[in-house]
Amino acid sequence: MWNTIMATGAHNPTGLSEGDGRTSEQASLVQQFVNYLQAERHFSPHTAKCYAADLQQFCGYLCFQRQRSAAESAAGNGKIDDMSKLAPPPGTISEELNRLLLGVNTDHVRDLMSELREHNYCKSTVARKLATMRSFYKFLVRRGYLTSNPVTAIRTPKQDKRLPKYLEVEQIEKLLANPDTTTLLGARDRAMLETLYSTGMRVSELIALDVGDVDLAGNVVRVAGKGKKRRVIPLGPGAVRQILHFLDLRRNDPRATTFDAEALFINKHGRRLSTRSVRRKLDKYLLDAGLDLSVSPHTLRHSFATHMLQRGADLRSVQELLGHQSLSTTQIYTHLSGQTVKENYDKSHPRA
Repeated sequence: MWNTIMATGAHNPTGLSEGDGRTSEQASLVQQFVNYLQAERHFSPHTAKCYAADLQQFCGYLCFQRQRSAAESAAGNGKIDDMSKLAPPPGTISEELNRLLLGVNTDHVRDLMSELREHNYCKSTVARKLATMRSFYKFLVRRGYLTSNPVTAIRTPKQDKRLPKYLEVEQIEKLLANPDTTTLLGARDRAMLETLYSTGMRVSELIALDVGDVDLAGNVVRVAGKGKKRRVIPLGPGAVRQILHFLDLRRNDPRATTFDAEALFINKHGRRLSTRSVRRKLDKYLLDAGLDLSVSPHTLRHSFATHMLQRGADLRSVQELLGHQSLSTTQIYTHLSGQTVKENYDKSHPRA
């Protein structure tokens, strides 16, 4: 039953729905928080949706615990015969959930963290859910719903150090050589892959690019990153060449007048690409090139950062190019470059 609650968000007990048009007074506390993330913090719809999903699961957990306690009391012996009866009813009203959320204390949060660990949730997932709740209750304190944050006293679990996966330069070259650039879609794919590796941008930033964002004469691209923060990234000559080639084929295509005129990278129907489409295309070329199929578009971002640092780029410049708010986020790549230096030393030094 616990797995069902955590996987589904307890039948979405928050009542959250896309395009919820209710006013802040009518909306649940969770909906108010999600509205705040998007309208005031300028979080992307995807990021706000992830926060909402974590909070939906938390609401499901609170409903589950409340009904289990009630059932145990009714049973009198602490045993429950039918766990399915503990599932929170669909369509639970916002007011009831708001009362549960406002009644949360530190012990409730600790109990949830224990449940997550007992059910083998990885440390990074536990840390993310805790961060979501910490932000949510901070929001409630600022809006005057509470006087203190019940999550403040909970320490974030120490994370295992995991180095991001990246491709070697030779593997990158092998991947980039795969698309058939004589066709419109093949030229698009080559231009996409070249752009991802040349700039280190996120795949969400790639698909959001408009034709007007790319200055091919100045060899730069303007990117709208997280929180709608814009940055300018240099474009390598290989990426410029491939984008020019793709745009030339696109202009001369018989269906050109039906294409989305703003979007830079379009699908076969002439509409803006999705992140899923980019992943599917990458998977195809990984298979053709005989490369690791677990590689994702984000791996090209990791590869960009790693190769830059390996070749002497300073950390601040890489931070700016990646659009990281904190330098500590970028510093993980110094472990990768340091690891490579050690490997090269062991291979090359006669006394190693």
